[in-house]
Amino acid sequence: MIRLLIVDDSPLMRRLLVDIFTSAGDFVVETARNGQEALEALPRFKPQVITLDIHMPGMDGLACLDQIMLQWPCPVVMLSSLTAEGASETLDAMALGAIDFVTKPQGPVSLEIDAVAPDLIEKVRSAASVKISKATRLRERVRARATATPARRGSRLAAAVPSLSFEGGLGPQMGVVLVGCSTGGPAALDVLLGGLPANFPWPVVIAQHMPATFTGPLARRLDKICPLKISEVDKPVQLEPGNAYIGRGDADLLLSRRHGALIAMAAPMSSDHYWHPSVERLVESAMRQVAPEHLIGVLLTGMGTDGASAMTELKALGGQTIAESAETAVVWGMPGALAENGGATLIRPLEQIPGALIALLSQ
Repeated sequence: MIRLLIVDDSPLMRRLLVDIFTSAGDFVVETARNGQEALEALPRFKPQVITLDIHMPGMDGLACLDQIMLQWPCPVVMLSSLTAEGASETLDAMALGAIDFVTKPQGPVSLEIDAVAPDLIEKVRSAASVKISKATRLRERVRARATATPARRGSRLAAAVPSLSFEGGLGPQMGVVLVGCSTGGPAALDVLLGGLPANFPWPVVIAQHMPATFTGPLARRLDKICPLKISEVDKPVQLEPGNAYIGRGDADLLLSRRHGALIAMAAPMSSDHYWHPSVERLVESAMRQVAPEHLIGVLLTGMGTDGASAMTELKALGGQTIAESAETAVVWGMPGALAENGGATLIRPLEQIPGALIALLSQ
């Protein structure tokens, strides 16, 4: 049985969540009405996973999360509103160590909660299996606080990654780095993109499983703290070196050509794929436009297997692939599937992946 602590100031929401998880059959549930009650329950109840509302009177969800990660580091799934403000706050929470989030129903909660229940149960079950170390989450909290003040490219923060000389490597033709991630992805992208220099010679194209309300704020957040220029793909855009492109949520991200130039564009979600933006579709579209030897696939933390099949094919055709290792992945589902397929050229801890990319384009 999974010990679940539900933290929410709404009596109705607490009751509905208790009903959902009790009916699932594998949860022991306790509730807290606010952040202070949640902190008091930690040593007594010893939760294995927590669902945490952001907006609560007194100690709000972000302040509570900060203390949870200090006092009782465990997986936390945030309950977020599907608004621009909610997206920004949720990304703050994930920078502080939250594992994942579920958006609340926008209409009458009692009528629409059933629509999010399967996703909520799946994410909480998955989160409960994640091992959280105090040392790991302390590093994330320090990094989150260090980047809390926006820092533009050229600032001291961005200057920590110096420009490098790229010669030889995978050839003079511009290629593309293809990145896929899901659960735990926003914090992982912070590390990956933050470690690449502003003159990185290949564009980086990213499929992060996330709703459309969140991908824009994620791109803007990363653009403020990383040397690369980072934007959301909400219309066809020509790929350029020194840039990273995040696919718009609730759509798929494809590469194509227009007048000979390589472009990224949003496309309607394919019913053949469960997760969106689909990593599989991104990689498959890239292989139709770019020679495999000029593609590098990177599969980061995430539930499921999205991207593993296409990146395995990419490696077989002569491309390079990197899987995040189990020691740093929040969920070793997607990169683990790539490794198990024999489709990973390299398996590296997250902090070493930027260096591995630089080495591939420099050697």
